[in-house]
Amino acid sequence: MFNQQYQNYEDIPNVQDRLRWCRHHMGLMQKEVADLIGITRGHYIDFEVGYVDHYPKEIVDKLAALYQVPVDDLLDDYNRFLYKGQGKMIREYRESLGLKKKQFARLIKLDPGTLRCWENDEKQMFKISWEKYFKDIIKV
Repeated sequence: MFNQQYQNYEDIPNVQDRLRWCRHHMGLMQKEVADLIGITRGHYIDFEVGYVDHYPKEIVDKLAALYQVPVDDLLDDYNRFLYKGQGKMIREYRESLGLKKKQFARLIKLDPGTLRCWENDEKQMFKISWEKYFKDIIKV
């Protein structure tokens, strides 16, 4: 039923269903995919069920290679933002505006220390923060 709902994985709105679609079209079981990419079945199930917001780069690279699809096609905007480097993406956007860190933090109403941590990749941004501060201003 799931496979009949979508003709192409590009039509699927979320990461977990894209992963499931690709797996089904390759005729693989969750355990087989987990073994092929070097994680536990439970960890892979978390990805397909949507128990995680973030898909680590190393795992995404392996899944994209296994499913023979571009990484960008597997990920949603938030995960593309993390995959391409949140610090780099924030810094490039801030610098394109000609602003220093404190100026930019004030502009978007964010604590300067938090911005510094995100830009330096010291802390990973949660999805809710990405949606609040960057979803509509940084295109990935």
